[in-house]
Amino acid sequence: MPGKREIKAPAREAVAPSTDPVWLRPVVAALAALLLAGLFSPPIADSDFWWHLRTGQYIAQHHALPVPDPFAWTTARVAAAHPAEAFTRRFNLTHEWLAQLAMYGVWRLGGFAGLAAARALLLLAVCALTGLICARRAGSFYLGVAGALAAGAVLAPFALDRPFLVTFLFLALTLAAIEYRRLLWALPALFLAWANAHGGYVMGFAVLGAYCAESLWFRRRDTTLWLAAAACVAVAAVNPNGLGIFRTLVEYRGSFMQGRLLEWSRPSLWPPAPFSVLLFAAALLMALNRRKVRPADWLLLAAFGAAAVAAQRNTAFLGLVAPPCIAGAWPWRRPLPALARTLAPAALTAGVIALAASGGYFQFRAGEWKYPKGAADFLAAHRVTAPLFNTYEHGGYLIWRLAPRERVFIDGRALSDALFQDYARILYNHDDNDGLPGGEQLLDRYGVEVIVMNTFEPSSGAVYVLAPALADPSQKTWKLVYNDPQAVVFMRTPPPGVTPLNSLDVLSHMETECSLHLENEPEYPRCARSLGDVFLKIGDTERARRWLARYLQLAREPDPAAEQALARLIGGVRPAAR
Repeated sequence: MPGKREIKAPAREAVAPSTDPVWLRPVVAALAALLLAGLFSPPIADSDFWWHLRTGQYIAQHHALPVPDPFAWTTARVAAAHPAEAFTRRFNLTHEWLAQLAMYGVWRLGGFAGLAAARALLLLAVCALTGLICARRAGSFYLGVAGALAAGAVLAPFALDRPFLVTFLFLALTLAAIEYRRLLWALPALFLAWANAHGGYVMGFAVLGAYCAESLWFRRRDTTLWLAAAACVAVAAVNPNGLGIFRTLVEYRGSFMQGRLLEWSRPSLWPPAPFSVLLFAAALLMALNRRKVRPADWLLLAAFGAAAVAAQRNTAFLGLVAPPCIAGAWPWRRPLPALARTLAPAALTAGVIALAASGGYFQFRAGEWKYPKGAADFLAAHRVTAPLFNTYEHGGYLIWRLAPRERVFIDGRALSDALFQDYARILYNHDDNDGLPGGEQLLDRYGVEVIVMNTFEPSSGAVYVLAPALADPSQKTWKLVYNDPQAVVFMRTPPPGVTPLNSLDVLSHMETECSLHLENEPEYPRCARSLGDVFLKIGDTERARRWLARYLQLAREPDPAAEQALARLIGGVRPAAR
């Protein structure tokens, strides 16, 4: 148009021709892939994995969605805490059905090892796509490898066997398809599957919106992009909940239960974590080199950065978005020095060896050590079907092992705010001084006959007060009938042939349970701190001293209160730092 300045989109960089030995780049890529595969292959340990797998089995066997809830006996009897809860409950039961069915199919073919391998390969593909985009943006193979590794550092804590892995892969595919301007016609099919596999497809809408806004900014006629984006939004509504994800996300923010789940809490930006380092690095480089930054990058970083700051579960997205933003704003175009290129294989090899030596990687198995396997065997052997109370983190495993014969009290599907509040009052043995029912009253009100529980919250180490309360010999209602390092089982009326155990064995159980956690997850030592407090309260100074000393040997941060308590117990002598 006459008199109007044309604004052009920034040119994309071509990857620089290689001057490396012919073997170097393939070796670097292979070692980076091996490093990432190890990073993404810890044992199957997520507590939600088990109910996802059982749900996939239910769908395969019944050819129907799990509505009404077939796995928890409390769901139908607890009134909704607010008018929208019926909607969010149905959403939580149905929105991941395709991913759950796929998980069950992989398990049928390859067992737990197959599922763990599939998870590692899926996340490796996400990093590879991110690295390809970075290499294209920066015109550098090595920056592409760095981008893939940066994505891996952010995604490592999310190497969990849950449907959100589908969102990571499909988001990476969407970014790659738009960046390369290839296979845009396939995006509607991808979004159709995505919307039936996980609610994270809304993040795909954010990507489409950012690139469509950029095309408007540069006044490009991206007809294919716009048609593909419109088709994606249309087909995404073809799922059991339509576009109800938007209403659900709003309702989640007001939910008592969701507000207390760690994954929905706000992440800490200090001390630095991989996601926060990438967020601030991208923002800084983009600000310093702003003339080169694409409008889509500003929009993507703003949208996904805001999502990450709002909830810990969203920090993973920065692993996909921030590296390409950094690569696009990267101001230094000099080739990597020859010495650094030559040393790259050695550095990656050292990383692979370090991961392998740690013992937590390349573990293609289920980590059942933290779940009530023995307790489930006990209940199954005695054909127990009475109303059950269980801890939140064990609910999914008990669904996998016992459904449909026995149903659970609560699990990770987050179906009822009112139930969650009653659950907390029971678990922490609240009294009725605040005008609400106490823990024992609630057990009676629900008609609970069986209690299966661990005695600590796994990460915080907080004591579940119900267990030591039931260990009190003065209470005669509940009998301890089973005890192993993972769980204890109490029953009002033991089955024929089962002799009750000494209820005081619960205290010994707490020690063995904590020892098991410290052996497998020493990064969470606070159960030892809690045990020290428990034994201080009951006057067992020897055990209190032992557990406080063990806690302080493992603690990563100073704990003056624990140090002072231990110093008083051992006459002013403090334990040596680890």
